[in-house]
Amino acid sequence: MNTSLNLELRTQSQSSGYLYRVSSVAALSGFLFGFDTAIINGAIVFLRRHFRWTEVETEFAAGSLLAGCALGAGLAGTLSDRFGRKTVLLLSAVIFAVSSVATALPNGLGEFVAARVAAGIAIGIASMLAPLYIAELSPPAIRGRLVSMNQLAIVLGILVSYLAGWGLAGLGEGSWRWMFAIAAVPSLLFFGALFFVPESPRWLVKEGRHGEAGQVLARLGEPPSQLLEIERAIAEESGSLRQLFEKPLRRPLLIGVTLAILQQVTGINTVLYYGSIIFTEQAGSESTSAALWANVLVGAMNLVFTVAALFTIDRLGRKALLISAAAGMGASLTALGAVFAAGSATPSRVLGLILCYVAFFSLGMGPGVWVVISELFPTRIRGRAMSVATVALWLACLMITLTFLSLVKAFTAAGAFWIYAFMCACTVWFVWKFTPETKGKNLEEIEKQWGK
Repeated sequence: MNTSLNLELRTQSQSSGYLYRVSSVAALSGFLFGFDTAIINGAIVFLRRHFRWTEVETEFAAGSLLAGCALGAGLAGTLSDRFGRKTVLLLSAVIFAVSSVATALPNGLGEFVAARVAAGIAIGIASMLAPLYIAELSPPAIRGRLVSMNQLAIVLGILVSYLAGWGLAGLGEGSWRWMFAIAAVPSLLFFGALFFVPESPRWLVKEGRHGEAGQVLARLGEPPSQLLEIERAIAEESGSLRQLFEKPLRRPLLIGVTLAILQQVTGINTVLYYGSIIFTEQAGSESTSAALWANVLVGAMNLVFTVAALFTIDRLGRKALLISAAAGMGASLTALGAVFAAGSATPSRVLGLILCYVAFFSLGMGPGVWVVISELFPTRIRGRAMSVATVALWLACLMITLTFLSLVKAFTAAGAFWIYAFMCACTVWFVWKFTPETKGKNLEEIEKQWGK
């Protein structure tokens, strides 16, 4: 009896360790996602001086990446449903490496934008596919935690990009080239590591490769009945994109797309992309180095509370975290706007309120949205459905990035942050009214819920 129990526990431990290793490899794409998106924050001050860009040109340079993100997310769903999750992640790793070097070489706005669009395509693929892949491998009890590992990797990439920007700033006006180029190293690491992870068992079942799917599920510690349940669910699906707009799936599509948009229009990327400009031009920071160090503190706060989210999202549930996070973000932005409106903005006050705002985002809206949209859709259509939601997310992010500096110019910093605070209030209402709780349910159970 004891021998049998010990063997079972050891097998479970090995399966759990394997699952965490596979999820960590997939989450490396999140690290590259975070690094490539946020490195512009440290580089933008030098780029603006080097090329003498106007506000509109600066917004265009920063936003070009996001156009590529929307394109990559749009392509990723169809490609991953056809060729597999792992194959398309390998493609993203190659694009990450090539675009990192290309972004370090431009001599003008056009060349820079082209390279950043290519980087954005890789990010768009990774942003949609990594949480989907992890969700398809994960058991219900820890799925939220494992999908949140991707968000943890994103914020770790953001923090490392801020540290790189701060550390490399001492190289002078050309330091921005090194900031972009060093991302080639983790890109190659990601490419190599992908050869040691399996294909998604749910995708394998969809392709009729049941034996391979069974082997992967056994390695993950799933019972044989799980394969039968996946086979039964996929057999009942048509798999056409049109299915998303039919009655049973309209609601999850609406929820997924709306949450993706709300994650962005609540303003997080104004801090992640323009933090150095906020601290130098709006909060009166005395030096570029001090502003870049403030970014590092923001990145550290982002990391700490994302780690906290890993241990709470499967315990408290998705809905509670999203509502409390959006409410806290709204309160922080309202106070931040009040500080600017009263003319009492100092670097320390602005930094303190931004840290509060980022903490709430990292605890709920950051990981929570990715977890929910990775859980909502049936397997056969999940890739394309998540593409639709992720494209909406990146288009919203693009809109925020292209308008922030102009919004500040038109309505002042206070007005801009109050607009984002209002969107936080809208998020609280939408999550409370329409978003279901998916904690503790396997993906097939969630799918049956929409059928009802």
